[in-house]
Amino acid sequence: MTNFLVVTAMGADRPGLVSRLARLASDCDCDIVDSRMALFGNEFTLIMMISGSWSAITKIESLLPALSVELELMTVMKRTSKHTPKNFVSRIEVIFNGEDQRGTMKSITQFLAERGLDLAAVRSHADDNNNLKTQSILLAINIPEKVNLLKLEQGIHELAESMSLECSIKRMQGIAAP
Repeated sequence: MTNFLVVTAMGADRPGLVSRLARLASDCDCDIVDSRMALFGNEFTLIMMISGSWSAITKIESLLPALSVELELMTVMKRTSKHTPKNFVSRIEVIFNGEDQRGTMKSITQFLAERGLDLAAVRSHADDNNNLKTQSILLAINIPEKVNLLKLEQGIHELAESMSLECSIKRMQGIAAP
């Protein structure tokens, strides 16, 4: 039976961190089935999902703390199970752009939560160019069958307008569980 472990690592950015973590997974007879890496300021961040036998996962759980100390990384591990996708009729990609304002993400995510919508991905970025603070927020939203897509899109545009943001919506392909 395949077991899964999610590992999050964070620390000062420097070359070779991903290589050392990937080597540990390989040395423990584990596979990296999903991963994301990003830099926030000068901080390296990595999230990866690892799969392997029970003993392989146990081995990486026992060896990662020492490697974390050596690499000066803060790490968190949690066992999990394989993701089971839900059936969604479609997915939309929404991009908000405009002047950076405190509370924008709160307002947008609250709007979606109140409608019971599932976020598949979120990416946001704020920038300061010549004293003009701007923000960009990209959301991938899974749309269940019961949602009126036209009404939802209209609501998203109204939300953007109320926050003085530009908004674009792109309809993606439907998502179906295997």
